Amino acid sequence: MKKVIIIGSTSGIGKGLAELFAANNCKVGITGRRKDLLLELKDENPDAYLTKVLDVTDTASSIQQFEELTNELGGLDLLVISSGIGEINEALDFEIEKQTIDTNIVGFTSIADWTFNYFEKQQSGHLVVISSIGGIRGSRQAPAYNASKAYQINYTEGLRQKAAKLKMPIFITDIRPGLVDTKMAKGEGLFWVMPLEKAVDQMYKAIVNKRKVVYVTKRWRLIALLLKLIPRGVYKRM
Repeated sequence: MKKVIIIGSTSGIGKGLAELFAANNCKVGITGRRKDLLLELKDENPDAYLTKVLDVTDTASSIQQFEELTNELGGLDLLVISSGIGEINEALDFEIEKQTIDTNIVGFTSIADWTFNYFEKQQSGHLVVISSIGGIRGSRQAPAYNASKAYQINYTEGLRQKAAKLKMPIFITDIRPGLVDTKMAKGEGLFWVMPLEKAVDQMYKAIVNKRKVVYVTKRWRLIALLLKLIPRGVYKRM
């Protein structure tokens, strides 16, 4: 039975992926800050889930909790980092920016490093990062969010390069969603907002197939290409 941990399982994409892995005969460790929501998910399928309340921004405590959860599962084959925050912050409120950095960069790096080192010692494993199409370019509306997702994209690529040098079956998947119908989809005039179920289904298939980089849904690959091609002088006026 494959042993899976989903970081950020209390709602949205993380919860959806946890349910899919549990439905496909995996033992799933679910984590998040809200104990009541973790227990609510566990009640759906008590034999499939193990729970652990943790906050990725408290790096020392979260790693300890993470190690305990891995031991309770009896090992680790796949880890998905789905925890993350993002707020519209055109006023540049530093507290909002700091919360984003602490979660999406500091907490993310702590978990990613521990996981990669664990897989290197084990000589196998699969790390999945839910980044964002937002990491392609900067944003005046959410500067820290887009920058933090660019960090995740580049960090994940670095880990994939490390895995290739090790010549071990360590797989690194970077999933870059567009707009998904969750609480993370903020702002006015949103378009191509995809249903959560459809997005999670495509993510699950990408993980099972050990894809390296995938845009969800598939049409967002076109948007990513267009974003990369827009000249800097044009983009700054958008």
